[in-house]
Amino acid sequence: MAHRVVLLPGDGIGPEVADATVAVVDATGAGIEWEEVVIGSRAMVSHATPLPESALERIRTAGIALKGRILPGPGSTMTNPNVELRRALGLFAQVRPAKGLPGCAYPALDLVVVRECTEGEYAGLEHRVVPGVVQSIKVVTDQACSRIGEFAFGYAERCGRKKVTAVHKANIMKLSDGLFLDSVRRVTKRHPAVAYEELIVDNTCMQLVLDPSRFDVLVMENFYGDLVADLCTGLAGGISASRAASFGEKVAVFEAVHGEAPALVGRNLANPLPLLGSAVLMLEHLGESAAADVIERAVRRVFEERKVVTRDLGGNARTMEMARAIIANL
Repeated sequence: MAHRVVLLPGDGIGPEVADATVAVVDATGAGIEWEEVVIGSRAMVSHATPLPESALERIRTAGIALKGRILPGPGSTMTNPNVELRRALGLFAQVRPAKGLPGCAYPALDLVVVRECTEGEYAGLEHRVVPGVVQSIKVVTDQACSRIGEFAFGYAERCGRKKVTAVHKANIMKLSDGLFLDSVRRVTKRHPAVAYEELIVDNTCMQLVLDPSRFDVLVMENFYGDLVADLCTGLAGGISASRAASFGEKVAVFEAVHGEAPALVGRNLANPLPLLGSAVLMLEHLGESAAADVIERAVRRVFEERKVVTRDLGGNARTMEMARAIIANL
């Protein structure tokens, strides 16, 4: 049975990378019915907003979307439409797996960052107190912390993972991050089979660089998750290893967390792996594990050979040429 997926190519190199990703996914025979919807800067022309309500409603109806990076576009007052889209769709949990690619510093790396996406420093509550003094408010609620803690432990159980690490800065932010820890500790009582530890965020970063194999699933608030997830992506091999899935109660959006690259727009030179990696997560979510597995293996073969890869990976291939090389290895 075909799966209906809303395709949001996005801005910058998004449309080129989306074409390559769709070609690879379709070649697996997974049976995806793509419904392309325009959001971001291109939507500003016709709707005067990067996030038209009609587009959001189509995502809600389908329940699944694959998204490139989007920009606000000229004339928009929206600072970051990627964040606003998650908020509008109620996407409270972002999953950022980090799996080592061949040739990276930690090829055996296999961990997952679970990031709360609705509050914290990214609540967007800032104001100028007096000239030269700005106040930014961090919002932390028991409801959101308990929800992300429950999601992290549920994810660990579903995926056969053994440990969850709560990352925090409660030694300094005793009330806000203290609330986060209190909320997650209550969740642990419902999941006794999963080991639990707590680690201060700066120490977490050091331990990740020293020995990332000690981690399995890491759960944290919004801002820390943004930083730690990119650190883990770097350890796994850089932008080629980046992938993300954002989940709400009824909607899941699989997205490229990078991909504006204005210098590459229209030149068919962009690396397709960031969006393709997120498409692999999408296939797993849809129960198309066989298609996800063959893509993973094909990507690794192409990555190991380094014969048909884009310039950022040391080759001379164009975006679609690299996609065709992956298809040839399916």
